[in-house]
Amino acid sequence: MRGAGNGLDALHLILRAAGIGSGDEVIVPGNTYIATWLAVSYAGATPVPVEPDERTYNIDSDKIEAAVTKRTRAIMAVHLCGQPADMDAINEVASRHDLRVIEDCAQAHGARYKGARTGTLGFAAAFSFYPGKNLGALGDGGAVTTNDDDLARRVRIMGNYGSEVKYYNEAKGINSRLDEFQAAFLRVKLARLDEWNSHRQQIAKDYLQALEGVANLTLPHVPAWADPVWHLFMVRHPQRDLLQKHLTGNGVGTIIHYPLPPHLQKAYAEFGYTRGAFPISEKLADEVLSLPMSAHQTAEETDYVVEQLSSFR
Repeated sequence: MRGAGNGLDALHLILRAAGIGSGDEVIVPGNTYIATWLAVSYAGATPVPVEPDERTYNIDSDKIEAAVTKRTRAIMAVHLCGQPADMDAINEVASRHDLRVIEDCAQAHGARYKGARTGTLGFAAAFSFYPGKNLGALGDGGAVTTNDDDLARRVRIMGNYGSEVKYYNEAKGINSRLDEFQAAFLRVKLARLDEWNSHRQQIAKDYLQALEGVANLTLPHVPAWADPVWHLFMVRHPQRDLLQKHLTGNGVGTIIHYPLPPHLQKAYAEFGYTRGAFPISEKLADEVLSLPMSAHQTAEETDYVVEQLSSFR
């Protein structure tokens, strides 16, 4: 593992260390936080979006192959909300086309796919330790994990001004480190991660049971092979904004992750995407709402959220 300043830097370092840059394409989810796309752009490559599976919100593995071109170098799989993407299917596509698979594990600390931890399922993985994550520092932080010794060496070099030997620089690197104070704090919290994730899983179980059948409310789908850690618990509702207003008025805090997909952001206006280009991503952006979810949330608090959701008309 190599520490980084944040999760975006970790993704960027993987791409740069893998030699992915100008003229290359990286397949990314259409439904994700913009940092996934920005990492590709910072490396000089082009993000190529693929629609999500409407049930899981993760990249739809059945649609990836159609996006592969002769310029494609990698697939970036995001484990959104702490739920693993379908990594076997993604790796199969990558193998057929000789592509790297990079995991964005910013929301998936400790999640499992068919029993294996996320962060071990591709060529390399990036983690964020932003304070609000399942494993969060006191400030910003990130890390890269990989079993590829050459990539690990290149990541260390690229994150240290492009230098392996002090004052001798073999590449145009960046300055990105996980400082010692954040690392020490994370080391203490790491021992509690599985316990805290287990509590999140119980909250999710309670939500799924109590909210089943609530009118117009779509609950997250969990495939049999996934063991999510519920960084976020996203529901969908066709009157999302009104529902959020109702919950806010009754003391229930919610967040929209994310109100505008990357392809419609001004930051990517040069691609020329307009509304309708990726309708599933856009539909999710219009309907998703993240309910309260915390490792320290009480059963009484969860019951209150359920009560307020159930009373919405």
